[in-house]
Amino acid sequence: MKVAILTTDNREHDKNYECPRPYFGTAPEALLQGLAQLPGLEVHVVACSQHAMAAPEKLADQVWFHNLPVPKWGWMRTGYQGCIRACRRKLREIQPDIVHGQGTERDCAISAVLSGFPSVLTIHGNMNAIARLHHSRIGSFHWLAARLEDFTLPRSGGIICISEYVRDLVQGAGRPTWLVPNAIQGMFFDFPRAVTPPRERPLLINVGVISERKRQQQLLTMLAGLRAQGREFDTIFVGVADAGAYPQKFAEMLAAADRQHGGFKHIRKLDDAGFCRLMDEAAAMIHFSNEESFGLTFAEAIARGLYLFASDVGAARAIARGVNEVQIYDLADWDGLAAGVGQWLQSGAWQKPRPAQPPAVFLEAFHPRHVARRHLEIYQTVLKTAG
Repeated sequence: MKVAILTTDNREHDKNYECPRPYFGTAPEALLQGLAQLPGLEVHVVACSQHAMAAPEKLADQVWFHNLPVPKWGWMRTGYQGCIRACRRKLREIQPDIVHGQGTERDCAISAVLSGFPSVLTIHGNMNAIARLHHSRIGSFHWLAARLEDFTLPRSGGIICISEYVRDLVQGAGRPTWLVPNAIQGMFFDFPRAVTPPRERPLLINVGVISERKRQQQLLTMLAGLRAQGREFDTIFVGVADAGAYPQKFAEMLAAADRQHGGFKHIRKLDDAGFCRLMDEAAAMIHFSNEESFGLTFAEAIARGLYLFASDVGAARAIARGVNEVQIYDLADWDGLAAGVGQWLQSGAWQKPRPAQPPAVFLEAFHPRHVARRHLEIYQTVLKTAG
């Protein structure tokens, strides 16, 4: 089978045009890892950009890459007409059996459904839900993305949903849906566990873009309150902080907490190996988002055996199914979260050895090899229907 994956080359997203090799979101990267292991599959990754960029012909033995330069006029301002046409031309050359659009955020979904080939879409972030969350004005980016999502979903051969939450949101499109969680990159299962000297006090980490959705300000207030009560621990927040009122206020609050208590730190970015090492060093992760997100950071922590405190939102309970080292609270239960973290710290549970590997049900759901096989089954189903 020949599959075309339409996705975003993050060199375009980051304006990192000099980088010699494409890189993608964590979910597409993990899926490609899995697809590259399936025999008899030919995978072509297609990504548009506003500038021509150097790239290798192949990303793996059976994975090809195609960079398609598209002038600025051909993007959102024209409903991605330039991207659609460029993808059509390239796909006519490739002649795939099926086209898989990765996400409705930008050009991938609409280029997939208008490609002229059978298509399937993955919903990473539901644009209508995000537009409502941000109260997006008519004509704004999220409002336009939501309108394009409304156009693309009913025209696809089916929708791959990363959680029950996402599947509920897209039921109105009237297309077949499949529940397939995003894969975790293989290294989170396979990267050697770091052997580090015992810390004098436990390290708690939070990972995510500094934003209202991730609620780092509220989490910082709760953690500073525990420190004021005499609980001893260090905290590291990891996540990009864009220019804006919320990240700026968070930075001010973090500096104040560090001056008063010590042990509060923010790191903007880590590579995957760095995340693995940080998770191995940490005692627990706290992930208290107020809105559905990919859930990958949450799942990556489980893959590394890290203890978790989380809000009951989106796919949290499904991801944690069969895992004992997790506490989940109502997303408004800050008092419960504070009590749970405080009791866990006081009990000394953070000193217990970690599980050698996650439960089998977790491996089946999130390992790249298993997720790729599930995608192949979906491709075959869509092709039978289209035929």
